Amino acid sequence: MITFQHFLDSPLFYMLNLRGGEDGLNHEITGINVIESVDISKFCQANEIIISTGIHFNGDIKSLLELITVLAKKRTAGLIINIGPYIPEVPAAAIALADQLQFPIFEMEWRYRIADLLRLTFHFLNTHHERKMDQEDLMRKLLLTDAQDSSLDKSLEQFGFAKEDEKGIILCTPYSSDHNIKPYANIIHQAFSARYKVFLQLVDNNQLIYLISRSHVQTPDIPFSRTVNAIFDKLLEKFSNAPVPLSIGMGNFYTEAKDLQKSLDEARTVTKLSQQHGNPNLYKYKEIGAYKIIMGVENRQLIQRFYRDMLGSLVQYDQIHNTNFKNFLRIFIEEDGSTSRISQREFIHRNTVLYKVKKIETLLDTDLSTPFTKTNLTIAFMIEDILSK
Repeated sequence: MITFQHFLDSPLFYMLNLRGGEDGLNHEITGINVIESVDISKFCQANEIIISTGIHFNGDIKSLLELITVLAKKRTAGLIINIGPYIPEVPAAAIALADQLQFPIFEMEWRYRIADLLRLTFHFLNTHHERKMDQEDLMRKLLLTDAQDSSLDKSLEQFGFAKEDEKGIILCTPYSSDHNIKPYANIIHQAFSARYKVFLQLVDNNQLIYLISRSHVQTPDIPFSRTVNAIFDKLLEKFSNAPVPLSIGMGNFYTEAKDLQKSLDEARTVTKLSQQHGNPNLYKYKEIGAYKIIMGVENRQLIQRFYRDMLGSLVQYDQIHNTNFKNFLRIFIEEDGSTSRISQREFIHRNTVLYKVKKIETLLDTDLSTPFTKTNLTIAFMIEDILSK
């Protein structure tokens, strides 16, 4: 995705002077259009750069402010005003409105031709598109194929990743295939553009995959968790405070390109556990605690046998009698056995809670009030989470 920030970083667009709306510099840009009045603004599209000389405004600031408001509402990328006989300077009111709407406004002196700017922009966007295709091809080779060779390190260097850089994967995935990742992509990209100077992106199987490096973090004083929380806050605001069915997870960092598939697997584990436990604040693989110990057990039969010993009889009873005691027991563990909290969570009477607890104790032949039993059952459910990956 290309943004105005890329334009400002390029020497090609030295003629552009940012006047307002700096907080919107990470809006996506997909095209460019010339609009000279509010009446024809209906022909502009989202993510387009809009250019105007103000020839039809006749010095009317209100018309300019109306145009800015309409363009921001249509989610265009920003406005470039060709300063000259029709708009001699960007009015202070326009700058204030741009800041308020987080809608970038640039000025370009009259001596620079709009035709040249159009040509440069088309070339810049086309070049970026080709680079994006190369980027996606590299990401697929790194993460989704067995084609691991030394040429991948060289390819990464071409995109700004040094061989000695500590590199890792961030995965953004919706809770289910019913939720499309695309509506969230722009906000996520803006946040990561502000945090990382360089990163690679791939959209695969309705998931956003990012390759990042520790050395490219532009905001080292801001923890990753705060960046993720800011993403969720903006998504909540955009989607009318509806719960965001999205999880974001980060794998460990590695210097070798061949280890990035491991980082992706770790990020997948984090997002899966985050969704299973309804915990959007679980972001990093290194924070998943005892799960790492379970996943590190090479003898899979050992952990499967532990799971069967702890929960097998309950699973079997549920299958035969079409009950749901195993899931109730998980809730019991999560709520630390609190009758009132379980009752509220399950919308059942406390006497029903007590009945189910006694029934489970009978089926498992154990006392659910002892810390040792709770610990073993917690481990069993953690094993279930891992085995169901």
